[in-house]
Amino acid sequence: MGEPVEVPVIWKDESLLVVNKPPGLLTLPDGYDPTTPHLKSVLLPKHGPLWIVHRLDRDTSGVIILARSSIAHRHLNTQFQDRSVSKIYHALVVGEPDWDRKIIDLPLKVDGDRRHRTVVDIQNGKESVTRFKVLERFERFSLVEAEPASGRRHQIRAHLLAAGLHLAGDALYRGQNKVKLTFRNGSGYSAMLTRTALHARSIKLAHPITEEEILFKARYPKDFESVLHLLRNEVSLKDITP
Repeated sequence: MGEPVEVPVIWKDESLLVVNKPPGLLTLPDGYDPTTPHLKSVLLPKHGPLWIVHRLDRDTSGVIILARSSIAHRHLNTQFQDRSVSKIYHALVVGEPDWDRKIIDLPLKVDGDRRHRTVVDIQNGKESVTRFKVLERFERFSLVEAEPASGRRHQIRAHLLAAGLHLAGDALYRGQNKVKLTFRNGSGYSAMLTRTALHARSIKLAHPITEEEILFKARYPKDFESVLHLLRNEVSLKDITP
C-alpha cells in the first residue's frame, strides 16, 4: 500500500467541500482499475457523502468543488451548465508568446484524432473560447493565465497548441510518449516536472444555498512552485534537461 494521499481543504460547510487536488490523483474512478485511489474515495472517510460537480485531469492540480448534499449538487450543476462559474488556470508553457493578452475562439472536437486528443475542427467542433494572459516571461518558458469560457475536455491544451505553444511536461500534445524536465541552477538546486504543468488556480461561483459570490483560490503544488522559483532565479537554457 502507498502512503495516504493528502488533499488540502480550502473551504468546508454543510453544502460545499472545496479542496486543492494534488497532481496524480484521479477525480473519478478508474474504468480499468476501480481500486485506484480517486478524489471521492480519498475524501469520503473523513468528510462523508460527496457529489462530484466537475473534474480535473489526473495530472492537473488545483481547486475543485464537491457538493455535500443533493440540493447543493443540483444548484452547482446548474451554474456549471449555464457557464456562470469563472475558472482561472495557471499554465507553464514552452515558448515565448508574441502577445500579452489573446482570445482564442476556435471550435473544438473532443476525441478528434487517433490519440484521443481534442483538436480544432472548424466544421464539426463545438464553440470554444479561451482568454489568455501572460503573467511572467522566462528564458524559453512563460507563465500564462487561462480563462476558459467553455468547458471542453483539454480545451486549454488544444487552444495553446493552436497558438503555437504547449504545456511544459505535456507528452500527449507534443506527440511524444513521455516528457520529463529537470531544472537546475548554479547553486546546485533542482526541480523536476514529470506531468503537464497546469494548475486550477481559482474558481468563482455563487454559494448554492446563500447565493453569495465566493472566490476560492488554490496554492501551487510543490513541483510547480519549485520550478517557478528556479525560473525566477535565472535558470538558463543550458540548465534545463528535457
